[in-house]
Amino acid sequence: MAPVPLLMVLAAAAAAALGDAGQEAAVRELARRLLGPSAAAVELSVEAALAAGGTDTYRLRSPPGGAVAVAVTGSSGVAAAAGLYRYLRDFCGCHLSWSGRQLRLPDPLPRLRAEIRASAPGRYRYYQNVCTQSYSYVWWDWERWEREIDWMALSGINLALAFVGQEATWQRVYRSLGLNQSEIDAYFTGPAFLAWNRMGNLHSWAGPLPPSWHLKQLYLQYRIVERMRSLGMTTVLPAFAGHVPQGVLRVFPRVNATRLGGWSHFDCTYSCTYLLDPEDPMFQVIGTLFLKELIKEFGTDHIYSADTFNEMTPLSSDPAYLSRVSNAVFRSMTGADPEALWLMQGWLFQHQPDFWQPAQVRALLRGVPLGRMIVLDLFAESKPVYQWTESFYGQPFIWCMLHNFGGNHGLFGAVEAINHGPFAARRFPNSTMVGTGLVPEGIEQNDMVYELMNELGWRQEPLNLPSWVTHYAERRYGASNAAAASAWRLLLRSVYNCTGVCVNHNHSPLVRRPSLHMDTELWYNASDVYEAWRLLLSAGAELGSSPAFRYDLVDVTRQAAQQLVSNYYQSIRGAFQSHALPELLTAGGVLVYDLLPELDSLLSSHSLFLLGRWLESARAVATSDQEAEQYELNARNQVTLWGPSGNILDYANKQLGGLVLDYYSVRWSLFVSALVESLNSGSPFHQDQFNQAVFQVERGFVYNKKRYPAVPVGDTLEISRKLFLKYYPSALRHGRAGPA
Repeated sequence: MAPVPLLMVLAAAAAAALGDAGQEAAVRELARRLLGPSAAAVELSVEAALAAGGTDTYRLRSPPGGAVAVAVTGSSGVAAAAGLYRYLRDFCGCHLSWSGRQLRLPDPLPRLRAEIRASAPGRYRYYQNVCTQSYSYVWWDWERWEREIDWMALSGINLALAFVGQEATWQRVYRSLGLNQSEIDAYFTGPAFLAWNRMGNLHSWAGPLPPSWHLKQLYLQYRIVERMRSLGMTTVLPAFAGHVPQGVLRVFPRVNATRLGGWSHFDCTYSCTYLLDPEDPMFQVIGTLFLKELIKEFGTDHIYSADTFNEMTPLSSDPAYLSRVSNAVFRSMTGADPEALWLMQGWLFQHQPDFWQPAQVRALLRGVPLGRMIVLDLFAESKPVYQWTESFYGQPFIWCMLHNFGGNHGLFGAVEAINHGPFAARRFPNSTMVGTGLVPEGIEQNDMVYELMNELGWRQEPLNLPSWVTHYAERRYGASNAAAASAWRLLLRSVYNCTGVCVNHNHSPLVRRPSLHMDTELWYNASDVYEAWRLLLSAGAELGSSPAFRYDLVDVTRQAAQQLVSNYYQSIRGAFQSHALPELLTAGGVLVYDLLPELDSLLSSHSLFLLGRWLESARAVATSDQEAEQYELNARNQVTLWGPSGNILDYANKQLGGLVLDYYSVRWSLFVSALVESLNSGSPFHQDQFNQAVFQVERGFVYNKKRYPAVPVGDTLEISRKLFLKYYPSALRHGRAGPA
């Protein structure tokens, strides 16, 4: 068993840094932001002693007299906020999520018959993936960050990355080492790709970073760190992983650095970063210098994150070398902060299992003293690593739900795995598990899964999922509705119940470059989604005024349309392969000229499904027209080509109004035309030639400068109903098989 109590000591120190009174004031401010004048009927207090040296605890009770309906006491600001949300959720029927909030409070507020007390089963509830910084947060202003931190606190999250603005500190460090500005500019990527610059995967692409970027991000980081800490959260700061700009080799020509290979279809123009040898003295100089600068700027909670081998093969599989690397990273942390703990993403172990055999994993982990590292078992709901590493060979770990790749849209969940996985991990022999975590690559999708996982972070045993989701629907929409509840139970048993090894990466033909060999397999019964669509529409008259209902109606209709696209694709492919030109023209015509435009209209009716919202948020960060153009190119490229030549094409695909019509639909039109031409001329269809032609379309979209609306147009219910009347009968008939 790892010396986990050290984590408790550090956690207590972090909580004590602000004190009960400071955290109490912060959580009261949160309640006022959330509830307005109604916050006066809730008494909030923070008493660290409530935890009695153990994990976060909250207590709910209704004191005598009528002025205060409920008194919430937490061992930290986060615990008090989690207790407040428990009361709002379970006793007031309220709901808070990325897609909206339902806060219609009963009047008067309900009183509790008996005191309720809850303690978290683990020390930590962690949140964020290093990739989320680029896929979701990149263009955020303080107003959006404030909402997120409020949601984090109410969800009970007490450990989170604070990565914003680190490039400003790195720039200062590089300059102090003697690098010139052009060398620094040539290293940093553009804003939408910084996550992979920080992990040593990329350099230069879509950069450089303007001076105004550094200033704005620093300002944000000050506010983010202050707010997180004020609520009792432990912030995780970035540390040095060993990657350096090429300019370091000019300034220090004798430095021992090796150029790594290319990453994910990128050549050395934008990849092949230099990695310092762990034994080189400059490793400690740079690592310690950076962390000292960062701590001087932002203070510290003593936990730091660094990922040296993210999706990159180490130079040697020799266990001694791997131990030297991890030890060097850790020593560069303790050189600046003797109390340092290293938080490391465990993605590498399951991503390259052929390299990371038990001996290699053990060597990397044991290069750090036991208890001084926390490993994120990043994909534990699908590919848990703790099971084959003897609980990470004694290092503490957090059981994490990854769930989402690239910020893709698409209904998905592995609810049975997350409902039982954390409890099984705690029971594992000699388990070193210290908490649960949410680590999606992109957020603002599949609210239900995250609400479930956050609730499980405070549970001592699994939930009854059908019952839970029925209550979820009622809270989310602010009313009990049999049809809506039935729809959610259908979704729970189908799209949200992927079992086995489940990778939520949207491979639907809708969002992929067309070919004759596309994946149309589903892990669920498509008719369950069509039936859920019907049920939700039938609830529209009663629930249509609920913002969350309108969001869900768009999302479920979008999922149904995505399935329909697969059906029409199969018809197109079948018609082409059997040389049936009339059938090809019919299926292709419906797809290109009706279904995709209708889907685009649906998405354009909701603010959270607008391409314009993503692009305009990028432009809003700019301080000049030139910056606005650069940031918009970053935003467009990330969701389409992901690189100069489609290097990670469609990895971060989104289903957004504007993107469906002007990007996905144009590709499908070109594909259908190419197949028709092939049948008419009797010449074979050549995928390579098509790829060259369609790349011009894809690249054209990235650079076309068309402005897209950031305000929705049209009535969601009417558009969904129109799609339903047109497509539901054939969808039911064909199910998985696709239209004839």
